Amino acid sequence: MGRAFEYRKARKFKRWDAMSRQFSRLGKEISMAVKQGGPDLSANGKLRIIIQNAKAVNMPKDRIEAAIKRATSKEEKDYEEIVYEGYAPHGIAVVVECATDNSIRSVANVRMYFTRSGGSLGKTGSLDFLFDRKACFKLSAQQAKLEDIELDLIEFGADEIETDGDDIYVYTLFEDFGQMQKGLEDRQIPVVSAELQRLPKNTTKLSPEAAKEVLDVIEKLENDDDVQNVFHNLDMSDIED
Repeated sequence: MGRAFEYRKARKFKRWDAMSRQFSRLGKEISMAVKQGGPDLSANGKLRIIIQNAKAVNMPKDRIEAAIKRATSKEEKDYEEIVYEGYAPHGIAVVVECATDNSIRSVANVRMYFTRSGGSLGKTGSLDFLFDRKACFKLSAQQAKLEDIELDLIEFGADEIETDGDDIYVYTLFEDFGQMQKGLEDRQIPVVSAELQRLPKNTTKLSPEAAKEVLDVIEKLENDDDVQNVFHNLDMSDIED
């Protein structure tokens, strides 16, 4: 019973830690959106989407409001968005999106994670050909029936639509993000969340032992305070959560 309790406690702290990192990253996104388009939600579509994403993961309202307020302060840091690309062990391609106030620190850390694992940091743009950059909108099938809105979604720029239980996933090209967002708002179709993704064109399957080496690197990258997103082409189909 003692071991079971300690295991559950460790899992709980791990979830809390992951939630804290998620809130911090959303806070950075809110800050950048406010600095780019102002704090007025009615005039800042990007900010509206980010706040919707924050609500979808239960980020507290007071924390969202505090992030917006901080972003309007002259003392708030300016974050630079930087993308790093490299290879993890066993030739797995990895793209790392950062939001940082110190690019020297960020590149040093990202390079360290790659090299210490036997991987390498590559040149910007060197892995673009391995990924498709897409926008993904998550809708609720309970709030909008697919058969009623499918033609509208195609008109707004959807090039792929998937359903998973009560969720509808709508994919567009990266450059059509704004068009889809405006179309959904004009049609008053509620958006659960929306994000920009880098989807691998092909994936690489590894043995469980080799996959663990890659996942260890990805975990280190994801735990870095400057890192917002990590994308890779490792085949995850047989990997347990």
